[in-house]
Amino acid sequence: MGKCPHRKVKKRRLSHKTARRTKFETKGDDTVYSELRKPEAEKPVLPLDDDLPGMGQFYCLHCDRYFANISVRDDHFNTKKHKKRVKFMKGPAPHTQLDADIAAGMGMPDNGPKLMVA
Repeated sequence: MGKCPHRKVKKRRLSHKTARRTKFETKGDDTVYSELRKPEAEKPVLPLDDDLPGMGQFYCLHCDRYFANISVRDDHFNTKKHKKRVKFMKGPAPHTQLDADIAAGMGMPDNGPKLMVA
């Protein structure tokens, strides 16, 4: 007769859950882009945090992830996901709300009601 049809649905549901979970756990592209553009002097030193993996000392800024030790973080640097994020962040700046308003035909914001000239 064949395989049970519910197997594919369950598999799809699990992948959907992981996709939704990672969407809310990471910082937005615009936030990461602005942090990467900061000079080295303005970047804060990572404080010790018991709740984070590796006491919060092994961090990937591009992916917004903490790692247990330096070898795991270095392995992460060779993954396809990380390389895609790095390539994306080296490109042009992400779109802002002003870009979206202009594209929607709203024009430049004027910070107030328009005056009607009679």
